[in-house]
Amino acid sequence: MDEVERLNATCSLAPPAAAGGEFRSYLLVVTGTSSAIVPLPRNGSVLIGRGPEADIRLASDAASRRHARVTVVEGELEVADLDSHNGTRLNGAPLLGASPLRSGDALAIGDIVLVLHVDPARVALGPVDAGLLRARLAGEVERALGFERSLAVIAVAIATPPRDRRALHAALGAALRPFDVAGWVDASHLVVAAPELDAERGEALAEAVMEALAGLGLATRAGVADCPTDGCQADALLEAARAAASEAAAGACARATGAAHALVVGGRPVVIADPAMVRLYELVRRLAASTLSVVVTGETGAGKEHVAHAVHHFSSRRAGPFVTLNCAALPEGLLESELFGHERGAFTGAVVAKPGLLEVARGGTVFLDEVGELPAAAQAKLLRAVETRRVTRVGGLAEHEVDFRLVAATHRDLDAEVAAGRFRRDLLFRLGQAVVVIPPLRDRPRELALLARRFLEAACEAAGRAPMLLSTSALHKLARYPWPGNVRELKNVMEVAAATIPEAALEPWHLPDRITGARGEPPAPPAAAAATVDPAPRTFLPLADELRDLERRRMGEALVATRGNRTRAAELLQMPLRTFLLRIKQHGLTDVGRPG
Repeated sequence: MDEVERLNATCSLAPPAAAGGEFRSYLLVVTGTSSAIVPLPRNGSVLIGRGPEADIRLASDAASRRHARVTVVEGELEVADLDSHNGTRLNGAPLLGASPLRSGDALAIGDIVLVLHVDPARVALGPVDAGLLRARLAGEVERALGFERSLAVIAVAIATPPRDRRALHAALGAALRPFDVAGWVDASHLVVAAPELDAERGEALAEAVMEALAGLGLATRAGVADCPTDGCQADALLEAARAAASEAAAGACARATGAAHALVVGGRPVVIADPAMVRLYELVRRLAASTLSVVVTGETGAGKEHVAHAVHHFSSRRAGPFVTLNCAALPEGLLESELFGHERGAFTGAVVAKPGLLEVARGGTVFLDEVGELPAAAQAKLLRAVETRRVTRVGGLAEHEVDFRLVAATHRDLDAEVAAGRFRRDLLFRLGQAVVVIPPLRDRPRELALLARRFLEAACEAAGRAPMLLSTSALHKLARYPWPGNVRELKNVMEVAAATIPEAALEPWHLPDRITGARGEPPAPPAAAAATVDPAPRTFLPLADELRDLERRRMGEALVATRGNRTRAAELLQMPLRTFLLRIKQHGLTDVGRPG
């Protein structure tokens, strides 16, 4: 059994279930020629290794028989290296013993990479420090979005973390503000949540932190993510900041927005920012250099055609044609004619002979979209064409030589289609020499804001109008929607917005009801129509109440940070002491921060 067969025998190739079910986490396993998704239990363990008893069997000499184990307890994940011969790397660093796992973490065993995804809505708290950090960060994200305030998330990668962290924490405390929250997400990454700071000021704070740690002889690099520009969820911001840190030079700081990769594939821009997608496109580059046939699976609209274009674009055939056929869009008779060609007089209307797409693609690539819809007769002819590199046109007897590389895509589970007798097993073996599984958009929160802005900008340009602003509150709504139509659905929403919204900013009430979860709320009418139009009022908290709540929270945090020293707390907030003392009584904060 080769590497692909071994991996496919133990890994589910179907995309993960839609949002809204039970706790959902999985490992995206990227090998030299394929990728697959392996669901994880809510409680239990998954053994990774080369031996037959492994739950994820890796056909690699770098893997030990019992190499590593992922343990899940009520959604809390931990990975441990089982004294393997060649070791395991977690986010590029050697894994020593056991370590907590969070969404976006990447395990490397030899040249095989396993990327963890955890549904953000169902993440359980990890160890105390990491769990408290995530909980505080989630709260800060909600406040930043609710009050449209700035929030910076800083990830500091430390090359060799000290065994005694007390001096490090003391240096860190001197560099941070009292409201900032810091904690460890793994052995080599320190994360800081910095309320009220945008990306620019967050970068300045990151540099101050690195300078403080450099005084201890520590080599660092940092990344900064901004809410909502780089994400509207705690996990997405953590991933973005950590990805930026991995891109930064030693001793330098990078912004998450710059860490996103923008590829132009076949004239199409492709934004790649999510850790799993970065690994997938690395796999695609490797596959492109080979001659293997590739099957791309994933939900409708997830970006399968982009991957197919990338296989062609990065291959030695890129100078040849890229020919596409949607197998679900044509009736059976016409489908065979389009794919294999026809001779003159083969059917009514065939007044001239016509070569099929397999002939037209000479020296290039054929992309069969929705290949699971191929009828049985076409499957048999396609199998022969792939094996012999010859085709017989409809209504003809002569064979024609063809020279093409085949990439196929489907949203169906082809193994299930084979079991049901609807797809040929031998054709699946020929097509699926390599498999690429694309995660759905809802599992790529790092990319959502980037894609939304790019789609909106492109749609405005196409409509000949000035660029529109995508508001923070609208981004929040987009981030909470599960996107069953994936990237295609998001692009459509932005195109409709650019074509129909007269205002300069896209707000939540402009979005479709399915995204907001309620009937859209129109903006107030123009002044000239105000006398005749009485729109339904939007629902708001009184602004005074929102500001009062924010003031109470910040005052409470300042009192806790100064252990009840009111003069110092007022100075931290740059508030007159007399006003501060008055507001303490008004907000009921008399005993906050005081010992006992």
